[in-house]
Amino acid sequence: MTVVLDTNVLLAAFATRGLCEAVFEVCLAAHEIVLSEHILKELRRHLRVKFKVPASRADQVIAFLREHAALVKPAKVPASACRDHSDLPVLGTAVAAESDCLVTGDRDLLDLKEFRGIPILSPRAFHDRLR
Repeated sequence: MTVVLDTNVLLAAFATRGLCEAVFEVCLAAHEIVLSEHILKELRRHLRVKFKVPASRADQVIAFLREHAALVKPAKVPASACRDHSDLPVLGTAVAAESDCLVTGDRDLLDLKEFRGIPILSPRAFHDRLR
């Protein structure tokens, strides 16, 4: 299965322990993770600013993801696709990846339920679906 993990899921996977870490590990072991430069840049910024992770550690996380995930250039999606325009590149990543699902904790994206046939799932819903 091809899975796009949103920045908030990756942040939780690397900065805390719990469900998002488990989701990331399952995806790493048994699925194809697809990301974009947009997601990686956002992740690095949030690791540094919100979680006060040293630059060297943030760079290690990004390097690890580059090694273990496929990268795509986000497809163009209409501005009307979602409420928060900063989420457009995340939707575009899922479209460009021809993803089987987008996993996110972002309420604006979750409220869509799906985009162009791609299910948008919370980490819990994704985890439960795999069982």
